[in-house]
Amino acid sequence: MNIYRNFIRTIAVVTALSCITACSDFLDEEDASNFTTDTYFTTAEHAKSAVNGIYQPLISITESGFGGGPWLMLEFATGLANTSLGQATNIYLVKDLINNSDNGYGNSFWTGYYSGISRANLAIEKIPEINMDETVKQKYLAEAKFLRAYYYFGLVRMFGNIPIITNSVDLGSEQLYPQQSSPEAVYDLIVSDLKEAENAGLPWKNESGRVSMGAIKTLLADVYLTMAGHPLQKTENFALAAAKAKEVIDSGEFRLFDTYDELHDPATKNTGEYIFMTQYAANIQSGNWQPAILPYNLGISAYSSQTGGIFATNEFASSYEVGDKRAEEKQFYFTSYSLEADRNNSINLGAPYIYKLFDIEANEASAQSDLNWSIYRYADVLLMYAEAQNEAEGAPSTDAYSAVNLIRQRAEINDLAGLSQGDFRTAVRIEQVHELSFENQTWYDMVRWRKAYDPEANTLEEFVGHNFSYLTNKALSDRELLFPIPTSEMQNNPNLAQNTGY
Repeated sequence: MNIYRNFIRTIAVVTALSCITACSDFLDEEDASNFTTDTYFTTAEHAKSAVNGIYQPLISITESGFGGGPWLMLEFATGLANTSLGQATNIYLVKDLINNSDNGYGNSFWTGYYSGISRANLAIEKIPEINMDETVKQKYLAEAKFLRAYYYFGLVRMFGNIPIITNSVDLGSEQLYPQQSSPEAVYDLIVSDLKEAENAGLPWKNESGRVSMGAIKTLLADVYLTMAGHPLQKTENFALAAAKAKEVIDSGEFRLFDTYDELHDPATKNTGEYIFMTQYAANIQSGNWQPAILPYNLGISAYSSQTGGIFATNEFASSYEVGDKRAEEKQFYFTSYSLEADRNNSINLGAPYIYKLFDIEANEASAQSDLNWSIYRYADVLLMYAEAQNEAEGAPSTDAYSAVNLIRQRAEINDLAGLSQGDFRTAVRIEQVHELSFENQTWYDMVRWRKAYDPEANTLEEFVGHNFSYLTNKALSDRELLFPIPTSEMQNNPNLAQNTGY
């Protein structure tokens, strides 16, 4: 636990290093007390500090307040979320299919993830020059390459044709105004980084929260599965995705939690089901999405901000199978809670709020969340394997059934059995929507499938032309397959072309 908290503390304070540029000639006289990129990278501690800084942009995405938070963008784009936060313009731009390039959420993803890429590039460039233990050096480089791959994976799925930057950039760099690259070129870099990271000898698990072999192979499985779908449609990658997910399963290092309560228990972070998470620690770097998942000013929480930023639509919360434990009160969702002023009295919340992300201790006492944000958990791997194997082999195998049925057994619903390839495909996809709800996964899946989930019919239908349950006069179009490149980037870089429809 001390190692974990020290890691979080270091991430929280490592910010200045990422802002260093090669502008040492700005003043005629150099201050010997100032670090530059040429003088800083001299010890193993410098390498560690640089790599710690690459994790920081993960934190900025979940920040939430009365303006909402960037992570909400991916949830409202599914049509399965609702809000009572009237002043959060960015939410309504996405939710009501009127999005534009001024959306602050998209800008946060773009700038945050490219900041992470910049930090990773600097580490990958400078760490090899440091005289230090070679094994440790390779592990730091593996972390940097994993994180660079993760950030590029998010950007290419959200924005499509994006610039590839692999070197540190200063005011004299040729890449100061980079050209856009094709998604295929971005994926080639991602796969290359992850394959190199696989060879660094990282442990399968790391309870401090650092990148592990399990995280690398899980991300690689997800990348292969995405490449097999739209827009690349490299269907040969289904087999690669299945094989990589199976490596994670066969490692025996991960397991499903026995109860859903463990999904939002701070004591379980970086253990059991969790493979990779954004790291938080109460009173150091508190988990900061709690205000967004609380009903607007109903007085159920110790937090002064209770924004009503996001909750499930009634249609989605009701779309789970009869008897599905995830749909029961205080499993994945909750519709009533005790009052902060009197815990013996409860209030109806008026909507299904997201209990799977709810920190009980923080809301009832401290207003300092110790929860981590889940990026990958074992349930995701099981579902990736089931989907990829079915596609690769033309029919579901015994192992594919076993993978998805582990998730259904925990939900206390009947096993899948005797399905055709097409019926199994649909069943697994709906399972993904239900199991991974509100974990920033569903929109990515919908885009690679080119399918949207209809909660009222419990079916998947064509993405283009799909109507959200709350919008009767507007349907998804091709433009919603990507988000717009932020206005500030379009203005700053004349080499960028805006995505179609924005």
